[in-house]
Amino acid sequence: MSGAKKCESCGMPIEAGVYCQYCTDDAGKLQEFDERLKRMTQWTLRQGQAKTPAEAEERALAYMATTPAWKDHPKLAARMKRKA
Repeated sequence: MSGAKKCESCGMPIEAGVYCQYCTDDAGKLQEFDERLKRMTQWTLRQGQAKTPAEAEERALAYMATTPAWKDHPKLAARMKRKA
């Protein structure tokens, strides 16, 4: 799938738009930060990429910090600053 677009929230390949169907609400708007973090944390656990919910959340936050949709989000920036 060379040259395919990626969801700016989760990185999933998409054909059109900015965000995938999993990152948007029923109106097609990007989900709120807390909802997206919760869902990305759950996905991380289901995929076996973390052993605990806390570890999964940290992995989700670290990934979100690399995405165009979330990298400058105030909640993420404040949380990452506290960890530094």
